[in-house]
Order: sequence, then structure tokens, then C-alpha cells
Amino acid sequence: MLDLIKIILLSIVEGITEWLPISSTGHLILFGNILQPGFSAEYMEMFNVVIQLGAILAIVVIFFHKLWPFHTKAKAPLYSQFANADYLGRFGKLQKFADNYVYMNKIILWLKIAVSSIPALIVGLLFEDWLEDHMHKPVPVALMLIIFGVILILVEMWNTTRKPRITKIRQITFATAFVIGCFQALSLMPGTSRSGATIIGALIIGLSRSAAAEYTFYMAIPAMAGASVIKLAKFGLSFTGIELGCLILGLVLAFSVSMLVVRFLMNYVKNHDFKVFGYYRIVLGIVVIICAAAGVI
Repeated sequence: MLDLIKIILLSIVEGITEWLPISSTGHLILFGNILQPGFSAEYMEMFNVVIQLGAILAIVVIFFHKLWPFHTKAKAPLYSQFANADYLGRFGKLQKFADNYVYMNKIILWLKIAVSSIPALIVGLLFEDWLEDHMHKPVPVALMLIIFGVILILVEMWNTTRKPRITKIRQITFATAFVIGCFQALSLMPGTSRSGATIIGALIIGLSRSAAAEYTFYMAIPAMAGASVIKLAKFGLSFTGIELGCLILGLVLAFSVSMLVVRFLMNYVKNHDFKVFGYYRIVLGIVVIICAAAGVI
């Protein structure tokens, strides 16, 4: 029963921290060290990653109308979406299918998301094992919390004198998408925060807070889904009944809490900056270092 309560707490922590720029992985590592559920280290490592699928589903549900690229023929536009449509030419059938059934602007959005995913994919394949061995510990997590907390505050202070040049998702170019993806690669260091790193990068290159937050949500879908599938494949399907039940419970809770948090954040950024999250990161990082020095965690 006690382990079930610990799993519930960790799942709620994931749902809350995944979308705020405060590092969900860092929080799960810290809370995991404190709570210490009675499961194997391998299972908890997999659990912390795979419950992100629940958080991803929240993004898919909330932004489904902006992300789903297909429609029925009845919704086909009166004019072609292609500047030089030629239904009789070499690619005529493909163009005609796209005009009848596909929102090309959403296909382009997914291509940009794919470009944003490339840097993290490369870094993850090269350094994932090293990062897990050396960075998944309280002190490195605390340092990343503090460092990126300071950076977030400084970027927001700088932004008070700047006007964003990109306020809509459609204004993001492929080059901009790749640069934001490079910042996302930094989030592979626990304590950095995937949303925090991408939001910082997006703000630096001129996105508005709302556009930065929304695009960060979209980028999470392939990044987190890929990480979850890889982690699940490494662990295998040798679950006990209790382990499987806890994993399903974690997915459901992460989804439910994420639904609330994503809506909160999108409303929050309309009238507030991200500095409060930077201050929170710094305070938490200092507390973690003190606790680590005292041998509490």
C-alpha cells in the first residue's frame, strides 16, 4: 500500500513538472531518492520515462485540432494548396490527394517538429548511457536547476527591452526549428528541463512566450514518445501484475494532471513571464545541495 502511494505521488509530480520549465526528470530523481518505492532500480528508471506517454496524450488531446493533418474530401479547399498545381503532371496524383484530404500547413508543421527533434536524437544516441551514469544524481541535478534558473531569469530581464519577432507558430522557419531543437538537446542533462531549455532558446531567438510554450509542447511528442519506447524496449515486457498496474496508474495520473497544467500554463503566459520558475529552480537547487551535503538524499 505504501509503495502504491509513492507511485501516485511520483505520477502527480510528473504531470505537474513535465510542462513547467522546472525539470520533470530532476524532480522525479529527487523525489525517487526521497520516497524510494520498493521496486527495482531498472523498473523505476523505466517508469519515470514511460509515464511521460500519459503527459504526451494530454498534448495530443488539447491541441488535436491544430496537429491532426487529415480531413475529409468535403472539407477540401476550393483552390489548390500548391503554388504551381499540375494534376496532370508527374506529381499530379499526390497533389490531388493532398488537396482533397490533407492540411498541408499541418504537414509542414510536423516536418518542422521533426527537424527540431534531430539534435536531441543525435546527442541521446551518443551520450545517453554516460548521462545516466554520471548526471542522474542529486548534486548534478541541483547544479542544472540553478544554472538554468539563472539563465531563465536573465533572458526574461533581457526580453523586457525586446519585441518578439515570432508570435505565431506558422512563422517558425525550418532554420528556427533546428535552433530550438539544439536547445532541446541540452535537456538531456537531468535538472535542465526539456521545456525550460526549449523555452529559453525560443525566447532568445525571438519567439513570444505563448508561441514558445506552444511549440515546446509540440516538440515533446516525438521526443518523449521516442524516449519512452526505447526505455520500454530495453526493460522488456517482463512485468509482474503489480508493476504493470502501477505503470498504467502512472500513465493515467500523468495524463490527468498534465491536462490541467498545460491549460494553466497557456493562460499564465498571456500575462506573466517565466521568472518565477527561475527563482523556484534556484531555491530548489540550493535546498538539494544542502540536503545532499547533510546526507538526507
